[in-house]
Amino acid sequence: MSDGHPLGGAPAHDHLFLGEGHEASERRAWGVIALCGAMMVLEIAGGLAYGSIALVADGLHMSTHAGALLLAALAYTYARRHAGDARFSFGTGKFGDLAGFTSAVVLALIAVLIGAESLSRLFAPVPIRFGEAIPIAALGLAVNVASAWLLAGGRHGPHHHHGRHDHDDHSHRHHAHSAASRDNNMRAAVVHVAADAAVSLMVIVGLMLARLFGWLWMDPVVGLVGAAVIAAWSYGLIRDTGAILLDMDPDRAMSGRLRAAVEGAGDRVADLHLWRLGPGHLGAIVSVVTSEARDAGYYRALLGTAGGLSHLTVEVTRTA
Repeated sequence: MSDGHPLGGAPAHDHLFLGEGHEASERRAWGVIALCGAMMVLEIAGGLAYGSIALVADGLHMSTHAGALLLAALAYTYARRHAGDARFSFGTGKFGDLAGFTSAVVLALIAVLIGAESLSRLFAPVPIRFGEAIPIAALGLAVNVASAWLLAGGRHGPHHHHGRHDHDDHSHRHHAHSAASRDNNMRAAVVHVAADAAVSLMVIVGLMLARLFGWLWMDPVVGLVGAAVIAAWSYGLIRDTGAILLDMDPDRAMSGRLRAAVEGAGDRVADLHLWRLGPGHLGAIVSVVTSEARDAGYYRALLGTAGGLSHLTVEVTRTA
């Protein structure tokens, strides 16, 4: 026998597994696209009007930036509009992770292109028009900082915490909850603008040093450092979103608690699957072998003590 519906709910239910604040994040993404789009048009138009190829190039670069953000915004919109579509067996909560993975791959390609261009300039330096390049880099930094602020809303960031953690149950649960609740679509968008801002800042420093001391090699060196930073952030996004898209167990401690709850009642877990349905939503399928007269409802109540499950399917096999 089997039973599959959210804990505390009725058998007939929806599969709305979107993250908290989904619509607010969607609005922020579209707002930043408008900002980047306006800046892109202004830079390209100004560059063509005043004969600045550097300004045109930066405007075209801004268009790739806006394209990455457009991917995030479309993922939010599509996931919301199709959240009730029965064709998606477990809802549309993973669209953000799919967009984040795609965005991370694009970010990795950008890192490779920046690295390749920097290497070529390191061995074959080109003249730099400092009067144009520095103000454009400063303008790009300002736009990216504003974009990151609008997107993040003071809550998200591209970095992981690498400090010391206590290896107690509470600390592990907090870390796992944070990972399960993370909006990887917004995270990817913030990483894009943060990476661009970091590169703009490093470019400004490199250009100023090159201008003051004649160190033309500093500009490509800064480009290589920027490419390495972007590649590192991209790798983290690909690793985390790829694990979700492949239904990797997002919380081994939660799996252990589910198994312990069943085995503590004297029964055996024949099979157990735990995966992320969307930001802040976990699903589980638990197959139980028992010699007792217990139905799926009993195990639903038992496993409900583990907490954090938005969807639970229980399969019960009775032995003689």
